[in-house]
Amino acid sequence: MPSQLTRARVLAQYRGHWLVASEADEPPQLLTARGRLTETPITGDWVGVDEGGAIAHVYNRTGTIIRRVPGEQGKPVSAQILAANVDLALVTEPLPEPKARRLERFAALAAAGGVPVALALTKTDLVDDGYLTAAQLARRMGVADAFDVSAVTGEGIDAVRSLLTPGTTAVLLGASGTGKSTLVNALLGEDRMKTGEVRASDRRGRHTTVTRELLTLPGGAQLIDTPGIRVAGLWDGTGESFADVDTLAEHCRFVDCEHRTEPGCAVRDAIDPERLAAWRKLQRELAWVEDRRAAQRQRDEWHKQITRHMRANPKR
Repeated sequence: MPSQLTRARVLAQYRGHWLVASEADEPPQLLTARGRLTETPITGDWVGVDEGGAIAHVYNRTGTIIRRVPGEQGKPVSAQILAANVDLALVTEPLPEPKARRLERFAALAAAGGVPVALALTKTDLVDDGYLTAAQLARRMGVADAFDVSAVTGEGIDAVRSLLTPGTTAVLLGASGTGKSTLVNALLGEDRMKTGEVRASDRRGRHTTVTRELLTLPGGAQLIDTPGIRVAGLWDGTGESFADVDTLAEHCRFVDCEHRTEPGCAVRDAIDPERLAAWRKLQRELAWVEDRRAAQRQRDEWHKQITRHMRANPKR
């Protein structure tokens, strides 16, 4: 690592350029990288900027959000880091019909990276009484913090702010049109992020955010707004998002219990059937991903052996 680097944080990533802000409260600068870095900088990264004004180093990350990138059939599987150095993932889902499976998937993405999760059910101004509340979903998912939110009426905004203490970095996760940018504007106290109108046909919003951007909130916390994620493919486990299932599974009679019809299962009757079905689906997906990654590692090792052999035995 080069000496005399200025520590800065990546606010946004563009093609070949990064908007960074130093810890000295200087105006943000749009910089390029110095040579080939070991890691490509992403939004939320702490980087070292050299005297020539180029990014020369990416510091170790904590609290990462990683998803599997949708790929073509037969192509290698790959991962995309959505945000780094995150302390909290605020997962959004709109009313009136929040999708629990999608919430559980986003929660698993965050938990796999060691990031605590909070739920925000948005657009409460569009529904009447009797809807499924954030607290009800949170109990099912084992999430401590959950909020019913409306950027229009202000419901729940102060409660969300209470989590975003000075020095905290949070990331917004959710599908397109779930009200993320509108929520960001409410937290900022200004209409800074572009928002989409709600369609009358299905009361859903339109995708508006096009890049991941780290914003500083009035209270001193930082928030990463992300584009809507259409495919939240798992990459490296589910972390603590299904801790209830994992804990109960330790008391099953058989160590390889699948929690279906096995005698002595401690999970099947204790966990909500829909949540257990979600767990099974994610486990199947993770097994598929691991099989693909293992085959990929085997192919890579084979190619390395071929290359070493050819270098050691050049044609004469």
